[in-house]
Amino acid sequence: MDEPKDIAAADADDQALTRLHPNHLSALRVEATLVSIPFLIGALVLESAAVLPPAFIIVPVTLIALALILRLPLRRHHARGYVMSDDRLRVVRGLLFRHDTVVPFGRVQHIDVSQGPIERFFGLATLTVHTAGTHNASVSLPGLGEPLARDMREDIRSHIKRETI
Repeated sequence: MDEPKDIAAADADDQALTRLHPNHLSALRVEATLVSIPFLIGALVLESAAVLPPAFIIVPVTLIALALILRLPLRRHHARGYVMSDDRLRVVRGLLFRHDTVVPFGRVQHIDVSQGPIERFFGLATLTVHTAGTHNASVSLPGLGEPLARDMREDIRSHIKRETI
């Protein structure tokens, strides 16, 4: 009887990943812009000191900032995804180091839905699933639409209730 469950579990792991909300890309770009601003200000200060030739600092810093604002968030957005099946949540993330985490609902201790100010502005939320154990005891899934994150939390919670009864 375990064989059909194993086949179903393998099918859930082979499913195409669900992409994050499109607003997640905008939120990542806003965060990258906020990180880049101090570096641009520092480059402007050094540029105005006229210690080095004109455009020696500001041009490279501006090009790097543009790459960090335009390209990196796009790659980060496309490197994340998830699959939610009847008994597990699979979260895939990472550019250089790829992480593929499967959380069986039977190990879930509690579930959080959180929003920072940028996420709130874009109507996004982060679903965090806390499991039993110490290594990778929390799995976060940012970039979900806020209603979807709350629905996923309730789906996982109802599944946990069914298992404990």
